[in-house]
Amino acid sequence: MTVEQNVLQQHSQKHQQTLLNQLREVTGTTDVQLLQQALQVSNGDLAEAVAFLTEKNAKVPQQDEATYYQTAQIGNDRYISVGSQADTNVIDLTGDDKDDLQRAIALSLEESNRAFRETGITDEEQAISRVLEASIAENKASLKRTHTEVWSDSPNPHDRKRQENCPVGLKNVGNTCWFSAVIQSLFNLLEFQRLVLHYSPPARVQDLPRNQKEHRNLPFMQELRNLFSLMVGSKRKYVDPSKAVEILKDAFKSSESQQQDVSEFTHKLLDWLEDAFQMKAEEDREGEKPKNPMVELFYGRFLAVGVLEGKKFENTEMFGQYPLQVNGFKDLHECLEAAMVEGEIESLHSAENSAKSGQEHWFTELPPVLTFELSRFEFNQALGRPEKIHNKLEFPPMLYMDRYMDRNREITRIKREEIRRLKEHLTVLQQRLERYLSYGSGPKRFPLADVLQYAMEFASSKPVCTSPVEDIDTSAPPGGTTAQVPSAPSVAEQGSSAPAEGSGATSQPSQQQQQQQQRVPIHKPFTQSRVPPDLPMHPAPRHITEEELHVLEGCLHRWRNEVENDTRDLQGSISRIHRTIELMYSDKTMMQVPYRLHAVLVHEGQANAGHYWAYIYDPHHRCWMKYNDISVTKSSWEELVRDSFGGYRNASAYCLMYINDKKPFLIEEEFDKETGQMLSGLDKLPPDLKEYVKEDNQLFERELEEWDAMQARKAQQEKLALAAAAAAAAAAAAAAAAPRPMSTEPSPADNTAPQQDPEYMEQPSPTDDSKHLQEDTERAISKAAAEQDEKSPEALLSAAIKVEYGRLLRLAQEDTAPQNDHRLQHVIVYFIQNQAPKKILERTLLMQFADRNLGFDERCKSIMKVARAKLDLIKPDEVNMEEYELWHQDYRNFRETTIFLMIGLELFQKKSFVEALMYLIYAYQYNKELLSKGPYRGHDEELIAHYRRECLLKLNEHAAALFETGEEPEVNTGLNIMNELVVPCIPLLLVDELEEKDMVAVEDMRNRWCSYLGQEMEPNLQEKLTDFLPKLLDCSTEIKTFVEPPKMPSYSTLELCERFGRVMASLTLSRTPADGR
Repeated sequence: MTVEQNVLQQHSQKHQQTLLNQLREVTGTTDVQLLQQALQVSNGDLAEAVAFLTEKNAKVPQQDEATYYQTAQIGNDRYISVGSQADTNVIDLTGDDKDDLQRAIALSLEESNRAFRETGITDEEQAISRVLEASIAENKASLKRTHTEVWSDSPNPHDRKRQENCPVGLKNVGNTCWFSAVIQSLFNLLEFQRLVLHYSPPARVQDLPRNQKEHRNLPFMQELRNLFSLMVGSKRKYVDPSKAVEILKDAFKSSESQQQDVSEFTHKLLDWLEDAFQMKAEEDREGEKPKNPMVELFYGRFLAVGVLEGKKFENTEMFGQYPLQVNGFKDLHECLEAAMVEGEIESLHSAENSAKSGQEHWFTELPPVLTFELSRFEFNQALGRPEKIHNKLEFPPMLYMDRYMDRNREITRIKREEIRRLKEHLTVLQQRLERYLSYGSGPKRFPLADVLQYAMEFASSKPVCTSPVEDIDTSAPPGGTTAQVPSAPSVAEQGSSAPAEGSGATSQPSQQQQQQQQRVPIHKPFTQSRVPPDLPMHPAPRHITEEELHVLEGCLHRWRNEVENDTRDLQGSISRIHRTIELMYSDKTMMQVPYRLHAVLVHEGQANAGHYWAYIYDPHHRCWMKYNDISVTKSSWEELVRDSFGGYRNASAYCLMYINDKKPFLIEEEFDKETGQMLSGLDKLPPDLKEYVKEDNQLFERELEEWDAMQARKAQQEKLALAAAAAAAAAAAAAAAAPRPMSTEPSPADNTAPQQDPEYMEQPSPTDDSKHLQEDTERAISKAAAEQDEKSPEALLSAAIKVEYGRLLRLAQEDTAPQNDHRLQHVIVYFIQNQAPKKILERTLLMQFADRNLGFDERCKSIMKVARAKLDLIKPDEVNMEEYELWHQDYRNFRETTIFLMIGLELFQKKSFVEALMYLIYAYQYNKELLSKGPYRGHDEELIAHYRRECLLKLNEHAAALFETGEEPEVNTGLNIMNELVVPCIPLLLVDELEEKDMVAVEDMRNRWCSYLGQEMEPNLQEKLTDFLPKLLDCSTEIKTFVEPPKMPSYSTLELCERFGRVMASLTLSRTPADGR
């Protein structure tokens, strides 16, 4: 019987034992009988079993060694992945005695076998369904939300178009970031990718699958092939995995969800793939032993060598994902060392027949893809809920597995014994060093060298005979009055005036008594910022002779040198031992089994909720890539370390995927057998998938074409409207120039604008804004007339434009504070600072002097007519009107951004944070678009980011305070603030990962809500919190479109400058330098 057949036949037994071990790990209960009872009561449901054990709150006795090894013989899932099976050549240590525990296990196994034969679905598979059902439920719930969504997919398909050779992301279809992380890690194993893409179902089951397992596995395999093919050849930036997730939903039925069950998805995925490939292998074997590529790729074997009460045993077991405990270890090798040795194993390699028990694990065969599952969740029995372990755990980019191989057993044992001896010696040295570094018998301890130095400094201080309280007049009236006290010299003065001889110490009191009395202020420690200079700064000995001081200084100096030398020697010895331990396995003979880090799956959040993403190494470009749902970006080892090691924020690795560095086929590209060219894109796909991807690409190309056609129509309409406006302006100018009879009434031509100019340039009636602009223009004309000898309209216009341009140029070059932003005063200032083309400046100035409301005196009117005539003479090829409109549109956007910022800051200062948020959000977004065109196009980005961030923090704090009240209306109000305002804005803070302050703010907000997980609260509050946290933690970083910006009132230039100046001036006075501009 083959290993694969053995695995399939005893599948249900392995699942049953898996549940026992999982329940033991989650609850910390070691009583197998109690665990078995919990599983029977809960019908195999892990959540109900945990609840049963915690509700009983029973203190369970520690499991004895005999029971542990009996259960371990059956197959300990701590080392065996789902779907694996121990070999049958296991030494029986249990005997023939069948107690109640064995009968209970046998009964449970029989029930599990019967259920498995009837349905093809095990109890564990149903338990795993929680996370899958939650994903679909979250997706459907998002479609049923009654409030207006702040975010929506970008309507522009070009934003969703894949860049050349850029990896394809996966859309989060509702709490499915874990799916994306696992699938991307496997997809980037090119050997695995090829196996999935070229999989074909067995011919005998294409028409009618035999059981429910085939009903489930085969459609899933097809959807996985479709998904992989799109990830290979799609023209989309990201693809939708909904169909594959739907099949997962149909396979698992449950109404609950727990984030810690996500780790089971990889188990089950590999299990399904193993089953699917097993069916194909059995059909193709033709009498030969079937080879399952999933088993050969992901499964290995280890040898368990143990001794129980002097009786030795050995057995070989298979494993898939190898679980490792994180708590209590600092790096991956420490985790592996602890996992490979259990109990006291001296008797394994000693001549004496000891009664001690223990076991070692030695790998006999490692899989090409070696996956470590880091156990970062533990069950808190006091609180009755799981908690996440945030401890730091380091892991290397290259892992050498030689020390864990069975063929190196004897060498490793020798080295482990040497390391053990070194660590014992290291412990002794560290204890000795600690006595030097933490000296003393009280609660506060100090380095001994510093203590001796302090004693030396005290002894060397100049003596003062009087008591430290004798020179203070206690009869002085309180409250800031002064008193007659003798003026004692300061420490510096004492040091400078003391004679070199020893007689100086005895003459000091007499010198003090002879000094003149004077009024000095009494030192008030709680109201004075520093100690007066006339008080001694340090205590000093009252009586010490020169001989005593000489002897004492000599001893203290010698002792301090001895202590420093001893400390250095100890530290050097400790460093050498550490280095020896680090290099223990560095010889070439122990570096023959290299495994390179391929992928790191990261979880951010707490045990009940969080977000998942993956770092995957690209061997061809030699860089790390970050796969975060639809976002795929280039990363670095430093970013990976920050997010994966743990101890920083709430993010840490929960799964490490290493690949054998001596098997390059795992990540090698496929080449054409005839041409030798590397296959890429659609060429990598089989014919059926190639057609599938082509159809999807054609749909996307059609979407792009429809969008482009729609945009072209809009552009054409805008162009026609612009041409019509220009024609109307030309007609109006011609009508104004034609001779007409004298009349006291204004002609219709005078009431027609020559062109629809920007509102800041010209108003249809003499408003405050147009009056302000007209006054500037008239002043320029008057100044030009006073300086210009020639008084013709053409000469005056040219001179006036030069005068006005000179004034605006000085404003543009002036270095002013933010509250005096001259760009708001005139569009030309904005254009000059941003280096607009000369033609744009000239036309804009002509438009200013062509204002029909310029004035009523003949000089201004004549100049206005000349300016209009010059505008008419400008040919289309001289000034690009589209560029002209774009520059003025940018200035309009600048003014709108200013208004958004001004209103947002005013509301923020009034503590109206709900109303202020959207203004600040839009101010930041609009400002960012402006700054992308130039550094002077917008406002200070850091200032806007600061108040946007502060506003979100204030709202988060307010919402959390409402939640803490526990009252239903307040709780709902707080959660609505979070759901409607804070949560939708978090992606904006995370999109730019270089902005550390924004990332810290998001982490603070998340931590505030995650901190409630460990607190006692009413069940309804716990339910609301559990429903809310995934929304807070599982946020996409894709920037999308706001539905509607806030209503924006119109302001004249004068009013805008005044209000903006006031609010910016108040910020200058109130902001702290630490977070200022």
